[in-house]
Amino acid sequence: MISPGTIQQILSRIDIVEIISSFIRLKKRGSNYLGLCPFHNEKTPSFTVSPAKEIYKCFGCGRSGNSISFLMEHEKYSYVDSLRWLAARYNVEVEETETTPEIKQQQLVADSLYAINSFAQKFFSDALFNSQEGQDVALTYLKQRGFREDIIEKFQLGFNPGTKDTFSKAAIAGQYNPEYLQKSGLVIFRDDMPADNYRGRIIFPVHNQSGKILGFGARLIRKNDKAPKYINTPENEIYIKSKILYGSWFARTAIDKADECLLVEGYTDVVSLHQAGIENVIASGGTSLTPDQLRLIKKFTKNLTIIYDGDEAGVKAALRGLDLAVEEGLNVMLVLIPGNEDPDSYLQKVGASAFIKFIKETKKDFILFQLEISLKDAEGDSNKKSVLVNRIAETISKISKAEDFTRQQDYIHQSAELLKVDETGLHTLVNKFIREKINKDEKRLSANENIQQDRGSQNDNLEDALTDLLNKDEQNERAMVRSLLEFGLKEWEPGKTVADYILNDVIEEDLIDNKNLLEIINTYKIWYNSGIEPTEKNFLYYEDLAMSQLVMSLLEFPYEVSTGWKEHFEMPVPTRSDTYKQEVFSTVNYLMLRKTRRMINENQKELELAQTSEAQLTLLQIHKHLKDLEIQMTKQLGTVILM
Repeated sequence: MISPGTIQQILSRIDIVEIISSFIRLKKRGSNYLGLCPFHNEKTPSFTVSPAKEIYKCFGCGRSGNSISFLMEHEKYSYVDSLRWLAARYNVEVEETETTPEIKQQQLVADSLYAINSFAQKFFSDALFNSQEGQDVALTYLKQRGFREDIIEKFQLGFNPGTKDTFSKAAIAGQYNPEYLQKSGLVIFRDDMPADNYRGRIIFPVHNQSGKILGFGARLIRKNDKAPKYINTPENEIYIKSKILYGSWFARTAIDKADECLLVEGYTDVVSLHQAGIENVIASGGTSLTPDQLRLIKKFTKNLTIIYDGDEAGVKAALRGLDLAVEEGLNVMLVLIPGNEDPDSYLQKVGASAFIKFIKETKKDFILFQLEISLKDAEGDSNKKSVLVNRIAETISKISKAEDFTRQQDYIHQSAELLKVDETGLHTLVNKFIREKINKDEKRLSANENIQQDRGSQNDNLEDALTDLLNKDEQNERAMVRSLLEFGLKEWEPGKTVADYILNDVIEEDLIDNKNLLEIINTYKIWYNSGIEPTEKNFLYYEDLAMSQLVMSLLEFPYEVSTGWKEHFEMPVPTRSDTYKQEVFSTVNYLMLRKTRRMINENQKELELAQTSEAQLTLLQIHKHLKDLEIQMTKQLGTVILM
């Protein structure tokens, strides 16, 4: 883990305008900066960056965040990778917190493998462009396949010479550990002598989400019946095949903009489509899609279009992993390339425009395509049809998320029509599979837990959350927390800060209904009492992304004062920083007013249940006192109360 001291050094140097300007063009407008949103296609700039608040907001698509969340959204980095990227940019030495010897060893191995892969990529690229064999054999082959040099350089393609140990000698001369060279898959040892594992092959580097090289795919050039066409890096500490999609590093922003991911099988398919300007494409490597790969796709988009060869093997490959994709909530479409073509060869044949048009016009819904294919196989066989009905019902049952309910009902209706079965019966069968899954989940829970109650509470929480959003009390709580974040360290009165006033003199936990806002207050209190400055910046870049996102929503800038306002009216325009005491007083008084009204309601209930005249008299006196207090507070707030 990165140490808190390193994180603080990174955060102290962040310049959000400088960082975002590395990816998009920004123009100054007033106190903010404006540019075209990188997250959706637009012609009129609506992407606004506030250097004062260190946040961005697109008023077109609604995306907002800070420097780290921008890197996570735009570059698809993890939180830690974003910090490392910033550390490299600002020349901050990354210090790790104390970890176990086992974790240190794992990190050492991972760093060594990354270093070896980086060296290997440079070696292979140099061999491709600068060696005689590379130019005559490998580069000629790639150009015959239609690949330009700029796209070859973009994907960092290379060549491992055909001699036995050209790379091995260079790596060992570079003092790379022989054990790690073997673990990387680049070198094999026979009779204790090193040899190149990928000799005579075109090399395709495989990148992670921060652009580091995880491993390689190596394609044979010359025909050899005994050798496999492709060799891939073996599983190791950094290369885990089930978590990798080739080309995702290059496709991440294009997928985000198109809101669609095109999935193909091979490396050359990805490179070829990118060269044609179709950049929202990645490859599975010809294996069944795994949950980790599907979740990686879902980070980019919910819309997945699979493009596979149209032969029987291509159809089977496309249908693998269907249920997993549905369960992940992806909208899956399928395109089958006609004839004996693959995406690369078909693109070369028809051109980019016709290829894009073909994709749009021929893509089919994945579930309905599977049903149509299976129906042809089951035609005239009642047993096969029965099996098919059950399989389709089970697939549809995996569309279980609340937001996908309408989609699930559409599938039931369309499937019933294609299968020529009763729709109600199919609906019942789908529900049966849903119940079976619930029962399995229940068994995994401890004996005292009830999944139905848990679901009910989740629904209740959802309804409560929606109610809160519509409730004015929610807005008051948000305003008060915003005041604490922005003005907490300012003076309230001599010897006392705004934070002292709010945290010690005013706030009680039962006054705050929104538990997420209460968590911000409690975190603020812990930092404040332990000597850590609870500034807006520390919250904006807090590792708890949910809290960070909530803070961003509190600090968003719906408007700004025009730069010409002061000159036009020939008078100073007060800012929120000038009037912060009035704002703090107002938000706090609303909370106290709410507490008073709750006490009035509770007192009223007790009054209705009072059994003696003495008790009634006491409660009436309390009621009068509370009402007087309520009237006094409403006068201070400048509001009117109806009696």
